[in-house]
Amino acid sequence: MPNPTAAMLVIGDEILSGRTRDANMHYLAQELTKHGIDLKEVRIVSDEAPAIEAAVTALSQGYDHVFTSGGIGPTHDDITADCIARAFGAQIDVRDDARALLQAHYDQSGLELNEARLRMARIPDGATLIDNPVSTAPGFTLGNVHVMAGVPLVFQAMVASVLPTLTGGKPLLSQTLRVNRGEGDIAAILAAVAEEFGDVSIGCYPFQINGVFGANVVVRGTDGSRIDAVTTRLAKELGL
Repeated sequence: MPNPTAAMLVIGDEILSGRTRDANMHYLAQELTKHGIDLKEVRIVSDEAPAIEAAVTALSQGYDHVFTSGGIGPTHDDITADCIARAFGAQIDVRDDARALLQAHYDQSGLELNEARLRMARIPDGATLIDNPVSTAPGFTLGNVHVMAGVPLVFQAMVASVLPTLTGGKPLLSQTLRVNRGEGDIAAILAAVAEEFGDVSIGCYPFQINGVFGANVVVRGTDGSRIDAVTTRLAKELGL
């Protein structure tokens, strides 16, 4: 059976403007790879409701899982929860279990659970909460969409909460060959081996160091013996 598939939706004007560098995609890709879920697409959209709703609808229909980051905080531009609710035709309001979590957290912190903070307890009907051991305010899962914070430390904690609940497949394995020759010199060899071993992915990633061209050839797949066979064949063909 093929591995489950996933997409990621990164939400935020700060990402698109270049003000903030996204770190969550890299982290999620690594974790999904280990869990046997294949990340197939990543989209970045602005803090605009039509863009968020359209992307969520398309991605949730195209993949087994969708992971979102950003836009579930206490400010006026945190509109992700509302957009997810509309995309699924669900009602959204402050939910008692989410409110209780926030109330306990702010009581312990000596801070007021004001109207702005209470926005983080608005959860669509039918959703399940995603635990947030860092700052308490929960994410949620609705359908096949997992809605999480954009702050990297919180995002990572939420991913750790979600992944054990998902059924994965075979982890993606890889081996790398470093070749001190340009891509043009080795392209024909790579193409021939790739055609022969269609169940294994072969990627070529060039580099230049001190004016010398080279490439890292990465062999990926879920069957370790096949990866070994392809790597050995490539090493022989490339004269390594």
